[in-house]
Amino acid sequence: MKRLKKEVLVEMVNISKSFGRVQALKDVDCTVGYKEVLGLLGDNGAGKSTLIKILVGLYPPDKGEIYFEGKRVQFSSPQEARARGIETVYQDLALVDLMSISRNFSLGREPIRRIGPFKFLDKRGMDEVCAKSLTEIGIAVRSPDESVSLLSGGERQSISIGRAMYFGAKLLILDEPTASLSIKETVKVLGYVREAKKRGISVIFITHNIYHVYPVADRFAILDRGIK
Repeated sequence: MKRLKKEVLVEMVNISKSFGRVQALKDVDCTVGYKEVLGLLGDNGAGKSTLIKILVGLYPPDKGEIYFEGKRVQFSSPQEARARGIETVYQDLALVDLMSISRNFSLGREPIRRIGPFKFLDKRGMDEVCAKSLTEIGIAVRSPDESVSLLSGGERQSISIGRAMYFGAKLLILDEPTASLSIKETVKVLGYVREAKKRGISVIFITHNIYHVYPVADRFAILDRGIK
């Protein structure tokens, strides 16, 4: 089935989800337009994360429909959602502390070079792509070989957002990206959100604090105990 709303990238219709006797979501509708920043607001336990996990295929909905780029979808895994252009940056950032910035940047998509029948990690190419891509976005890193464990919270967010932009995200989902950041680092992250929008990427910015997303949001959706 195909929807005709050309200005809408994502449409979630009548989404419901229960865990045992707990109704996490009840008949929730949510849309995200092309090049739009949506602030998804609500207290802890409001259902924000559950809604996103349904969108990216971590949970199946009990009821409801999801449309992406006008076509009905139900992703079976986050990997499938990512292949369609949906990138999610969770609070834990999914970065590996013991790896370098460039390894984290290409995590799961590492460039490979061949010598005869053998395959090798193309580290030089990986470092060059990482440094060039982050610089183009306006993200300064001291060295792509630097360990992620040495980065601040804001710098970690920047790597995750830059990675999503480079690999062609159509929708970028940020889960509480500024929750533990200083004011200075929060301003930087908001700048990266603006840059993502400028590049044609839609953004869902999840937060419990409207002031964290107010400077960049085009529209807000509020969840309260599973109801929008």
